[in-house]
Amino acid sequence: MVDLTGQYQKIKEAVDEGIQQVIDTTQFINGSATKEFASGLATYLKVKHVIPCANGTDALQIALMALGLKEGDEVISIPFTFVATVEVVALLKLKPVFVDVDENTFNIDVNKIEEKITPRTKAIIPVHLFGQGADMEKIMKIAAKYNLIVIEDNAQAIGSELEMEGIGSVKTGTIGHIATTSFYPTKNLGAYGDGGALFTNDDVIAQKIKIICDHGSAKKYYYDAIGVNSRLDSMQAAILNVKLKNLDVYNKQRQNTAEKYDAGLKDIPGISIPSRFEKSTHVFHQYTIKIAQNREGLKEHLQEKGIPSMIYYPVPLHLSEAYRVYGYKQGDFPVSEKIAKEVLSLPMHTELDVEQIEYICETIKEFVFRQNTVIV
Repeated sequence: MVDLTGQYQKIKEAVDEGIQQVIDTTQFINGSATKEFASGLATYLKVKHVIPCANGTDALQIALMALGLKEGDEVISIPFTFVATVEVVALLKLKPVFVDVDENTFNIDVNKIEEKITPRTKAIIPVHLFGQGADMEKIMKIAAKYNLIVIEDNAQAIGSELEMEGIGSVKTGTIGHIATTSFYPTKNLGAYGDGGALFTNDDVIAQKIKIICDHGSAKKYYYDAIGVNSRLDSMQAAILNVKLKNLDVYNKQRQNTAEKYDAGLKDIPGISIPSRFEKSTHVFHQYTIKIAQNREGLKEHLQEKGIPSMIYYPVPLHLSEAYRVYGYKQGDFPVSEKIAKEVLSLPMHTELDVEQIEYICETIKEFVFRQNTVIV
């Protein structure tokens, strides 16, 4: 699914040099490499504050902790996403409130948000799923109307851009009050271990986040808040410094790969290629198709031909055992339930070549036509 070895070979000299510098200086925690990365990412995103942390899940939790919410306060998000988005809401004894997704973009259906808002609603966490932005223009208008905080989950879409009325093109992760991301190795901007960060343009929120990340301390051994220990170590920062310089190239390579997939798959009956939200660029963290029938058969056929594929995500969160406690049931979010049975993500990374992409597309065609399984 991801060729990190091939990618590393192209940046090996710079990565190795960065790691060696960290070892030579022995600045392993909050060293110069980490500070350089935070500054570089802030410049790239055109955001005022970037606060690195240990991983993307921590980033989401810390963002919520910075808001000072009370037990039982409600946070809106989607059931069709990686569990971390909602897991942190539950861990903090807040109540996750789900809104179904758009069947084409997989992002939150903005037309269904307001009906889920109650006097206890305090925040919305839109997820920029698979690499393209949610409709932040409408989300921010709803948030302003109801005085809600918006936390963008930007773990899968770093580098993507959204067109905002009166502003123009801006990076995802810079529109809401806070944004979070993950540097898990398979991300578009991935470390060689865990890592994460929070972004904000709000000075007060940024200071709260910094304090929470460091055990609730603004001054060593003086504690102003309940905090956590969440840091991006300097070696990971050194690697990310190299990769950040290549991020736009990496995303462009993913977009080119997606175009080749589109051309090879668009005329296959029953196969739906990824839709694009007209206001967002798509950086293709995943290239996710929909299969109307016999997805498991296709997945098995691909595996037999040496082609990996993944189902992101097979069970919507509201039907997962851990989240049944909130009273959701089958049928509550029909779009999420439907696409969970149809989606299949194909290999997507910077090292895919034309021959490999053509082989994958031909293998899918072979399954559809040779098996006489015309998927409708």
